[in-house]
Amino acid sequence: MHLILHFKSLFSRLLVDVKWYGIVLGIVAYMAACWGLLWLCGETALIADSDFIYWLLVTASTVGYGDLSPQTVAGKYVVALFVIPFGLGLFGLAVGHFAASVSYQWRKGVKGLKTLAMEDHILVIGWNGNRTLHLMNLLLNEIRSDDRDRKLALCVRVEIENPMRDEVGFVHVPAFTDDAGMDRAGIAKASCIIIDNPEDDMTMTTALYCSGRNPNAHIIAYFQDETLGQILKQHCPNVECMPSVSVEMMAKAAADPGSSALHHELLAVNQGMTQYSMTYRGEDRVAVRSLFTALKENFDATLIGIRSRGSASIEVNPSLDAEVGSGCTIYYIAHERITRMDWSRI
Repeated sequence: MHLILHFKSLFSRLLVDVKWYGIVLGIVAYMAACWGLLWLCGETALIADSDFIYWLLVTASTVGYGDLSPQTVAGKYVVALFVIPFGLGLFGLAVGHFAASVSYQWRKGVKGLKTLAMEDHILVIGWNGNRTLHLMNLLLNEIRSDDRDRKLALCVRVEIENPMRDEVGFVHVPAFTDDAGMDRAGIAKASCIIIDNPEDDMTMTTALYCSGRNPNAHIIAYFQDETLGQILKQHCPNVECMPSVSVEMMAKAAADPGSSALHHELLAVNQGMTQYSMTYRGEDRVAVRSLFTALKENFDATLIGIRSRGSASIEVNPSLDAEVGSGCTIYYIAHERITRMDWSRI
């Protein structure tokens, strides 16, 4: 009895652990054995080159159309005792293994274990629950309003499944400094990296790592402690540090009621007027007065600031006589993003 249980356990383990090459070898051996047994039984019609594989498939799968069947007594016993039982077992094993492989690949995507095939994408690193979900929805709205075909990906350490399976790429890593895991997230190919973690020290470490892995990306790091952001800026000038502005927003709302609603509308791409930016592509320098008028007349947009090429500071509400050169960033408020601009007409 013990020997039977041991054999059963060993056989079950072999079925669970069987690989695709084992199944293929088993099918080849099964087909060879069927052909040999039918040949010994004199079933020449069944083993003909043009009909053997067809007959074996419909018989082993128990479909059995009946157009071909064994004619000898020995051939009938071979089919009943060997071809159908073993064929049905192999057929079920192959189908089950295929279904398990498909399910495993799907689970890998949901669990964040697959490598993302993305380039020039936005990579969000960190998880803050509903805050991150809100951020992802805002980013998706921004992507839809942009003419660039960019993708969005989320990289986390916590044990969660992809919260937005149909819209966002998802990668789970053991640490945000793990090379293999971050390579699966396509960190070196991302055009924008947003780092938002509950702990500022983790954000600092991740920002330093990302700056080293992808110095050409636009890196944004959110800090609750503004001092840490200033320290990071000294070592990584290409990182845009975002401090918490909740206290400033409360003070502004107290002095100027409605300010919080105003700023929320300027940030929400799917609600009212929203703040956008674009790069001036004209060949000649142009006065802010001309840009302001062109934006208002053609797009009902309002210019609110400019940033010179290579500068880190933004000039808000610039003078109408100020000039804008090629490569400068123009910040404006509009109903939707301006995707096409004829600079030669300004």
